[in-house]
Amino acid sequence: MNPFIITGKVPAEYFCDRKEESQRIIRGLSGGENICLLSPRRMGKSKLIQFCYENNRIADSHYTFYIDILHTRSLQEFTFSFGQAVFSQLHSQSRKMLEYFIQGLKSINAKFGFDPMTSMPAFTLELGDISRPEYTLEEIFSCLEKADKPCIVTFDEFQQIGKYPEENIEALLRSHIQHLSNVHFIFSGSELHMISQMFLASSRPFYHSASILELDAIDAQEYIPFVSGHFNNAGIKIDDDDIRKIYNLFEGNTYCMQKTFHEVYDTLQSGEICTAGKLRETIDSIMEEAGTGYRLMLSGIPTRQKELLYAIAEDGIAEKIMSEKFIRKYSLASSSAVQTAAAKLKKIDLLTSRGGKYFIPDILLRLYLQKLTNPDKTFI
Repeated sequence: MNPFIITGKVPAEYFCDRKEESQRIIRGLSGGENICLLSPRRMGKSKLIQFCYENNRIADSHYTFYIDILHTRSLQEFTFSFGQAVFSQLHSQSRKMLEYFIQGLKSINAKFGFDPMTSMPAFTLELGDISRPEYTLEEIFSCLEKADKPCIVTFDEFQQIGKYPEENIEALLRSHIQHLSNVHFIFSGSELHMISQMFLASSRPFYHSASILELDAIDAQEYIPFVSGHFNNAGIKIDDDDIRKIYNLFEGNTYCMQKTFHEVYDTLQSGEICTAGKLRETIDSIMEEAGTGYRLMLSGIPTRQKELLYAIAEDGIAEKIMSEKFIRKYSLASSSAVQTAAAKLKKIDLLTSRGGKYFIPDILLRLYLQKLTNPDKTFI
């Protein structure tokens, strides 16, 4: 088995570090806390949550639900995804609770069918069937509150609710959640400024309603032995300095590192050496694979936004992007044009700023753009 897992569940022996974070989450959830988990994308939030869900302290005594709401665009879609996730999980865990859940959704229960082979309820609901999502949402929460075991619900990319067209979604959700004692939550998010404001600004409904846990990159001193150990176990030699180069290139981004070592591991056999050249080839292959999606995405971006992306990618981390020096260096239109382009790129999460510094949060996209402007560029 390839030990560098990038999809699906991660067995404990292939899970690197996160001991302190996982213990903190498990302890908090077991004690009835709500947790706000913050980190950049692809840093391993979802894998960490699933790992905690499978811990005996959680798995043996709780119902657990995981809902990724990044794709949702409205309260109706949020409620639909939430209902689907609860139905699917109860379907595999408890027929008694499943039937109770179906009976409790009075606003839509006529839409449930039955599988003729198993006689089990089937989720035949369609998005358009949820005509009053605020009522259906209240029914879902009510069912979970009355469950025969405590429930843990993760809303991943929770900042997405701030982009819904409906007003006061935060207040609506908070009005339900604050009265629940049998249901506890992980609010996970990657747009750090947006989600931290939700929980730390005194004017917002979720103010101080969850303990904040920020997920940083795995420490290099933990990750390097993890990688070398698994390569050595397979009889493959790899130099610690080369592992460190990959770690530094991707700034400790879990997904990008795991993807690189996953791919190169599959090309080698016992007795071979994982050289820096092999790693370079692997990175080029990963960027080529991602290129189709990136080219499609870039084709839909206006020219001035695209020019700013290229400029910031070349700098890596850019400062004073509206200064005459930066504009002249990259032949950009004007200070106001840069300001407008930056605002639009931030809105679609292609650009992030922190402390006056601008950078592309998708590290692989950043490297891809650097390679486009300099085809001979090598990364390690």
